[in-house]
Amino acid sequence: MPARSIRVLVAEDYPPFRRVLVSMMQSRPGLQIICEVEDGPEAVQKAEALQPEVVLLDIGLPRLNGIEAARQIRNLSPKSKILFVSQESSADIVQAALETGAKGYVVKADAGRELIPALEAVLRGQTYVSKSLSGHGLTNVPDRSAIHVAEIHHGLETRRQPGLQSTRHHEVGFYSDDRALLDGYTRFVGAVLKSRNAAIVVATELHREELLARLQAYGLDMTAAIEQGRYIALDNEETIATFMVNDLPDPAKVSKVTVDLIARAAKSVEREHARVAACGECAPLLWERGNTEAAVRLERLWDEMARSYGVQVFCGYPLGSFQGGTGSYTFERICAEHSRVLSW
Repeated sequence: MPARSIRVLVAEDYPPFRRVLVSMMQSRPGLQIICEVEDGPEAVQKAEALQPEVVLLDIGLPRLNGIEAARQIRNLSPKSKILFVSQESSADIVQAALETGAKGYVVKADAGRELIPALEAVLRGQTYVSKSLSGHGLTNVPDRSAIHVAEIHHGLETRRQPGLQSTRHHEVGFYSDDRALLDGYTRFVGAVLKSRNAAIVVATELHREELLARLQAYGLDMTAAIEQGRYIALDNEETIATFMVNDLPDPAKVSKVTVDLIARAAKSVEREHARVAACGECAPLLWERGNTEAAVRLERLWDEMARSYGVQVFCGYPLGSFQGGTGSYTFERICAEHSRVLSW
């Protein structure tokens, strides 16, 4: 790392994760955080005005996505080195980000161990890409004028549009006890089924049984919902076993399992635009077992599903599983993978 002060602009719209990024950089001598912004237009404006040496840029920024912001920053502040820090991990999106002329790409789940090495590489003039993206066949090539994201299989159309302005519904709830968790599940699933849409629940046997009883008491005809395929309930341990490889979720296996489930649920809804919602305890189970990295990676993969298919995802975590409480770094990592945080 150069001895002189390196001025860094941080563009990240989610405050808890932005605090994590800033904290990591402030621990390294020679890095000066000169500005923090929350949307794309402000990132472009501040980059032009301040001419920072480095711009840390998320892709899913409000008002102007990070890829378009990077293109504008390259024109207005050509000496600024751009390092993307994003939860997006699909090859085409990472490729499009690099094609803006950015010098690096770090997946958010890997930021804890890779952000500083990535910054050091970028400042040396090298290109850095997260190790978890190895095998994607990425290259740093000239900018393209448009992003073309392939349609996803199984007859489901992706909700992601060119420009990456897709809606994100990936919520997390931290509960004090099982009663609070089931209250949250009942509200979430009950609202979906009452609107004649489909819900997927992946939870423990006890939680599935109690939730079913609550939904029936909620006034829903659960026998009909199950027969129609609008309510699918699976065991979280059995589901996890279908996609884990070497104690980590395999992206291809996770994609197959989730897309199959989403397609199955969507077909049960008798309307042109089916809505599918999913909630459960796969990542929380991995977290409770002490497999932090697997939990974070699985949340990131679920986030891709939520964005790509417009699926509303809700995850429930026991508060007691976070050593250090709600102010801990591990708690912030989980929060950073979600669009909304609830606490009961």
